[in-house]
Amino acid sequence: MDPLARTALRTVGGLVGAGAAAVAYAALVERTWFTLRRFAVPVLPAGSAPVRILQVSDLHLTPGQDKKIEWVRSLAGLRPDFVVNSGDNLAHVEAVGPLLRAMEPLLEVPGAFVLGSNDYFAPVPKNPARYLTPGYAKAPRSRGHLPVGELVEGLRAGGWADLDNARTVVEMGGQRVELVGVDDPHVDFDRYHEVAGPARDDVALTMGLVHAPYQRILDAMVADGAGLVLAGHTHGGQLAVPLYGALVTNCDLDTGRAKGVSRWWPGAGGAVGSDAPRDAAWLHVSAGLGTSPYAPARFACRPEATLLTLVAQDHDGPA
Repeated sequence: MDPLARTALRTVGGLVGAGAAAVAYAALVERTWFTLRRFAVPVLPAGSAPVRILQVSDLHLTPGQDKKIEWVRSLAGLRPDFVVNSGDNLAHVEAVGPLLRAMEPLLEVPGAFVLGSNDYFAPVPKNPARYLTPGYAKAPRSRGHLPVGELVEGLRAGGWADLDNARTVVEMGGQRVELVGVDDPHVDFDRYHEVAGPARDDVALTMGLVHAPYQRILDAMVADGAGLVLAGHTHGGQLAVPLYGALVTNCDLDTGRAKGVSRWWPGAGGAVGSDAPRDAAWLHVSAGLGTSPYAPARFACRPEATLLTLVAQDHDGPA
């Protein structure tokens, strides 16, 4: 074999080996390499004491995922003032019991939840490469049903507020906070018009909750005065490019906001990269803790929960 051909074969072999190693890492290591993100968000009135919110999202739990269950249970040690569960808890018809076990110590803390499509409909086999294709597909309602009623009953029994197309006022860390939420826009279950209205003026903050951060919901909530919106769904892109980030979000949110804290204002989706107006709201999108059982891999996007510390608006900003 001539030297040029030998070099070419070695190059191809090296690329194949590197690809195989990356796949193995994504499926066997990073998928269960859970991490806690921390941000401070300046949304409270000047002089307010901090409020700590723990957000968990997108567990996509199946029976036997004991490492994930125990890691979530350990989050109670953070002693948050409030817990937000932003949906897609289930990935199996027998996952409600394990899910409630994971949430058990967190249910001792005041909290609220919204549902995601994967709390209603069971996952189905699909090509994992779909996560890298442009566009986004609505979840088909023809899939098998999950025991969402049992899930909702368990979370409500723990004292958490169901914010699916609902509005309420809660106390967290000594502050009165208005919550407004919708059921999952990814399957068109959202009914924001039923709970729409201007933010109350007798609370420290109006906060929006949604599973999939579609722009129409973000725009409507922020236009009504929500100062902070929490969401999940995107998995942070799930398969990201190092030093670049997410390639997709599985909704109409731009990839620059696929996870973490950013600013949002009505029309922000068409103004990526522009300076946010002074009165822009804050948006936090969780990359979540799980994956579909039919796409069990993460790359450059570790599974996460988030501890958000709400601070006074005269604070320096997110950290």
